[in-house]
Amino acid sequence: MKLNGKLEEYASLKDKNTYRIDTTARYFYEPDSIEDLKTFLTFAKENNWEYFVIGNGSNLILSDDMYPGIVVKLDSKDFRDIKYQENKVTVGAGVMINKLSYDILDHGLSGLEWASGIPGSIGGCIFGNAGAYNSETFDFLESVIYLTKDGECVTKKKEELSHGYRTTWFKEHPENIIVSATFLLSYGTKEKSLELIRNRFERRKASQPIDKPSAGSVFRNPSPELSSWKLIDEVGLKGFRIGDAMVSDKHANFIVNMGHATGKDIKSLIKLIEEKVKKEKNIDLVLEQEIRDW
Repeated sequence: MKLNGKLEEYASLKDKNTYRIDTTARYFYEPDSIEDLKTFLTFAKENNWEYFVIGNGSNLILSDDMYPGIVVKLDSKDFRDIKYQENKVTVGAGVMINKLSYDILDHGLSGLEWASGIPGSIGGCIFGNAGAYNSETFDFLESVIYLTKDGECVTKKKEELSHGYRTTWFKEHPENIIVSATFLLSYGTKEKSLELIRNRFERRKASQPIDKPSAGSVFRNPSPELSSWKLIDEVGLKGFRIGDAMVSDKHANFIVNMGHATGKDIKSLIKLIEEKVKKEKNIDLVLEQEIRDW
């Protein structure tokens, strides 16, 4: 069976994850179209190939070992299409949500200003219900189109998909591949939206280590009143490091790569944080990032 698109063998994933973990995949595949993706799923099923889809790799902790299957990235034009109909926008899974947050402004729409600083693809943000500033992806989602592992194309309203704080049905069923989604937005003015985006960028710049490789917030907040960064700071771990993985000295709920951090370094640091917060605060931190071990 011939796979259309870009297929690379023994592919580096270092530039495919925002931690910049230097690891590889046995195969790396970028389909040209949804039909190509359907063909791939048939191929994977018939040959019993493992696969997983990577978006921008912004919420992932990859293994240092080579992934033995096929890593799939939806980066062709078919998966980066944006279509508008009044206050609805249908967008491919490969579009970056921060790009979309600006694009909608030229169409007199607003609602995604909170996402302007999130370096994640639409597919990835739906997968993990990404959010910021008390808003999240599912707040504005109307429906999702995805392919099952058998290549069946399914459309579901958001009400049909279980979801919560940084979790969704897709996390429980990762064999399904999100290909596009429709968002329901509000009408607004570009000037007001840009001002809000600028203000939030300044806040991020002042409080987050945006100049170093990371994957965003490491742990979920235990409650709306209790922040993980505060707990980690109070147990004295700000600036602590294992290898080249360091708890940011700017924001304690970020782990940054100081040069050549491995997946093992990052996971070891996470475990140490969890143990110390549990011991000193009697609180179980819940990981927001996704660990991919194989």
